[in-house]
Amino acid sequence: MRHSAASNAVVSVIAAVVIVLMLAPVAYIVIGGFRTNSQITDSPAGFPAPWVATNYLDVLTGGLFWRLVGNSLIVGLLTTLGVVVLGLMASFAIARYEYRLRGAMYALFAAGLMFPVTVAITPLYIVVKNLGLTNTLAGVILPQIAFGLPTTIIILVPFLRAIPAEIQEAAEIDGASRLGFFWRMVIPLSLPGVVTVGILAFIGSWNGYLLPLFILNNPSTFTLPLGVQQFSSQYSVDTARVLAFTSLSMLPALVFFSIFQRRIVGGLTGAVKG
Repeated sequence: MRHSAASNAVVSVIAAVVIVLMLAPVAYIVIGGFRTNSQITDSPAGFPAPWVATNYLDVLTGGLFWRLVGNSLIVGLLTTLGVVVLGLMASFAIARYEYRLRGAMYALFAAGLMFPVTVAITPLYIVVKNLGLTNTLAGVILPQIAFGLPTTIIILVPFLRAIPAEIQEAAEIDGASRLGFFWRMVIPLSLPGVVTVGILAFIGSWNGYLLPLFILNNPSTFTLPLGVQQFSSQYSVDTARVLAFTSLSMLPALVFFSIFQRRIVGGLTGAVKG
């Protein structure tokens, strides 16, 4: 018992240290936005004295921040919709149909997990350019959907395979077609996995930087990560305002992830059990 209690105490201390190390940079950025440039120069690691909200108000009342948020929302929502719809249909075909190349198709999507966008960025840019989609949000959305499908299918296939065959047989006896079974039974039963892949796709799209960096050159089409870089370069001497802009840019993803983290864990747990 004593050994177990000591082990738990050590683990708790290590976890607390790791949490502090992870949250310290975030806290510094958020608190730094409430300081002035002179305060940061005099005491880089100090607290605001006094606290000022001018930097945050300037960012929130400006049009740049909200335009970037709008672009990121469009890209994130459309990417999530495409990943969920296409991934669910492909997963249904892999999990519930018997055909010769089913295993090879599943292995192909699994191999996609080992093919990051960093490796394909140059040929991907050429393809997007030839399609005339550079400097458009569609040029970011379509590749993000493609790179989001492997993770989606790997998570959803176990959910769909876990649906008992008796349910499908009963639905067919009642006159339901395969498409009807898909809409009426498969989607509701696999909803935890659908929510999980949707959240992961949205967060990945919201935080995406490399692909928009190559595809988007027009500031009016920039997403939030690119906008942070542009703002940091434009106001490099105004450190306090840059910190305020950065902290506000982090806030939506942090809030979104905090709200839905249980659904992510629950969905992944269901995929493993399936």
